[in-house]
Amino acid sequence: MGLLIAIAQSVVAQGFIPDSAALTSQTSVAKVSSKKEDVPHRIGNFFTRYFKNFNEIDTNYIEPQHYNYTVMMQNTNTYETYRISSKSGQSVSFAPELTYRIGPYFGWRWIFLGYTFDISHVNNGNNKKEFDISLYSNLVSVDLYYRRTGNDYKIRNIGLNKELKTIRDVDIPFSGLSVGIVGFDLYYIFNHKKFSYPAAFSQSTVQRRSCGSALMGLGYTQHSISLNYEKLQQAMNGLPDEVVEKYGTIQLDSGLMFNDVKYRNMSLSGGYAYNWVFARNWLAAISLSVSLNYNQSVGDLLKDERSRFRDFSFQNITFDGTGRFGVVWNNTRWFAGMSAIIHSYNYRKSQFSTNNNFGSLNFYVGMNFKRKK
Repeated sequence: MGLLIAIAQSVVAQGFIPDSAALTSQTSVAKVSSKKEDVPHRIGNFFTRYFKNFNEIDTNYIEPQHYNYTVMMQNTNTYETYRISSKSGQSVSFAPELTYRIGPYFGWRWIFLGYTFDISHVNNGNNKKEFDISLYSNLVSVDLYYRRTGNDYKIRNIGLNKELKTIRDVDIPFSGLSVGIVGFDLYYIFNHKKFSYPAAFSQSTVQRRSCGSALMGLGYTQHSISLNYEKLQQAMNGLPDEVVEKYGTIQLDSGLMFNDVKYRNMSLSGGYAYNWVFARNWLAAISLSVSLNYNQSVGDLLKDERSRFRDFSFQNITFDGTGRFGVVWNNTRWFAGMSAIIHSYNYRKSQFSTNNNFGSLNFYVGMNFKRKK
């Protein structure tokens, strides 16, 4: 079973941040405060004004949430591919079967909780785990995630050399690969008064006029890869006879003979998102971003700071990408739609490199109730 917890409502769109009347009251108090209280009040007013930005929207473009509670049913489908390549050009691509999950969600103001049941691996003892927390506001968005793959990979393709000779559609079950990732992504939305990320991906507001915005982000992830290369060689030895007759016996390259790799990824990203209102209550959304990353293996991180600086290498710099897509119908009371997110991660060392792509496709329907007073 997959556990998915999503904090997916805008904090301030639900009235969590003080309104202008409260701010006026605080300003009046600051005026009559003693000199000793001037600095604390100034600091407090600074943060109050900052958090008020979360709630500043142009109502010609964005309609805020009118209800306190939300219920929703969602179907989530996930898929991933993992590719490891040696310096000589030999590569192996792995992918599990699709994972299907379904479950209910309940939201109150800015908190949105749910539990999804994995209906595709009920009886096979798969140990796949996924845990996500997301906070979407007009100003900033945060994604926290933990993923641990199961044991249902299949070898899909085998690349033989740099001349791109590839054995395709192998589909051999392989239980010797385990991949984990934990981290966060933080995004800043520049045009947050007119463009609403929550309208597309958490249904807490409604985009009334088409608009786009540039994005900037920071990210940090920890990756772990565990490979039983002896099992992988056994799988190579068990290829169908017609494959062996055509390509010969395949000996695993030494660059792919590793057991465990752990590394950390620090990233700076930039991109653009656009919400297209193509009919009343309808929205189509797209968000694309590219990140510049610096990867360091755990072994490198154990060195002292001086050694780490000396060992800086441009070979550790990679580019990753994230894409989000969605179509939503929302009349503020009822809503339905679909959304998709796709991640791509790359890692490169002198003897081998890896590429991991994973994504999820969601279908949902829900309603809001108990209108705000």
